[in-house]
Amino acid sequence: MTLPIPSPPGLPLLGHATLFDPDFPMSSLHKLVQEYGNGEIVSIRLPGGKEVVVIGSQELLHEVNDDERFKKRIQDGLQEMRPAMGDSLLTAEVPGENNWYIAHRVLASSFSAIGLRGFFDDMSEISSQLALKWERFGSHTEIDLLADFTALTFEVISLCSMSYRMNIFYHGGKHPFADAVASYSAEAFRRMHRPGLVNALMFSANAQFTLDTAMMQECVESILQERKAHPTETRDALYAMMHDTDPVTGQRMSELSIKQNIITLLMAGFETTASFLTFVFYHLLHHPTAMRKLCTEIDSTLAGRPLAPDDLGKLPYLIAVMRETLRLTPTSPGRLVEPVADTTLGGRYAVRRGTPVLVSTYMGHRDTRVWGDDVEVFRPERMLDGQFEALPPDSWQPFGVGLRACIGRAFAWQEAQVTLVKLLQRFTFALVDPDAGPCIRQTFTLNPRGVRVRAFPRAGREEAGA
Repeated sequence: MTLPIPSPPGLPLLGHATLFDPDFPMSSLHKLVQEYGNGEIVSIRLPGGKEVVVIGSQELLHEVNDDERFKKRIQDGLQEMRPAMGDSLLTAEVPGENNWYIAHRVLASSFSAIGLRGFFDDMSEISSQLALKWERFGSHTEIDLLADFTALTFEVISLCSMSYRMNIFYHGGKHPFADAVASYSAEAFRRMHRPGLVNALMFSANAQFTLDTAMMQECVESILQERKAHPTETRDALYAMMHDTDPVTGQRMSELSIKQNIITLLMAGFETTASFLTFVFYHLLHHPTAMRKLCTEIDSTLAGRPLAPDDLGKLPYLIAVMRETLRLTPTSPGRLVEPVADTTLGGRYAVRRGTPVLVSTYMGHRDTRVWGDDVEVFRPERMLDGQFEALPPDSWQPFGVGLRACIGRAFAWQEAQVTLVKLLQRFTFALVDPDAGPCIRQTFTLNPRGVRVRAFPRAGREEAGA
């Protein structure tokens, strides 16, 4: 016997739309799941009557990670991304669109363990550029962490995956592609929550959306034509897309698919990692004991020498800090799936085929049945001494799981280690306003705005990590 999915009281026509914080709707959904769904599940109605099932417990998150019962849902928000991204790694319908399989197999070697090792020096170089910028600006300068980490991660993904230098730190720290991505993804997220007729009447927003699409396509065309004019034997991701064949079908990626996946790699490769790094510093600076433990580990392990590839993964407290940051503030807070056939969740809640199911990583990482009563506390120690490995399956999933897990997750993990060690060897940090929390803005990712710091060079450490 099945039970009705609990649902909060709503309004005619508007459904539950008035219950959401427009800047951070996932936080509002978390409160609704706690209040009405025992921390597990609620049914939400959007304007127009569309139902979305929201799940937030580890048990249910684990259940829907079955690729045979559930598939990624592209309709709604991600569908709005397809004018620029088409059937790329992020936005393809699977099963159904073969270009996803071809691209995934072609790019797999670029993001393998061997491929990642080849990116180490480039990642280290770009983080050194950021450190040099901060040294030259001086400790009196207020640093907008999200802005500078956005410049860093955009430069890293373009250099490592396409051997293309944006040289952002030499051009004011911004690039029009990054601005277009921020505008484009924010509008796609807003479109997801507006009725179709309203979207059609948003003339100014639609015009900007078209301009953002054109800007991204223009940037990608420039990268592609540069590579064609100056071929290289560097086996980066762009080389693989242009020259490698799919080992299953023997096909190469079409030029359109290459362009769409360049946009995908650039877009997905910088925004989430920039937010991740910003959240790490925010948590550490509000928890000075954790900051001291991490700096002590780095100093005692490396003894002033630069991080080397063989050091990756061998700083346990750093890994704990990174895992705890992504538990408490996952930069990809959720994803949509749908059942491929009528099913039940938890053995008791009936869900019809094709019903959108919001899989909330943000809530699953706050399941007190897994993480304890202190889920809102930043405590890296919960990830140490075998505790992380002993967690129930899928308790921690900031990069997704299964067939559609993030192909660049190991890339981002390595980039974060390189960057954090480099900067913590070179500087100590202080928040400009210790009482100000991050202003979190949600689109398809969580973005911590307004985290501003000052960086103070550490005595005798000018060359560390250079």
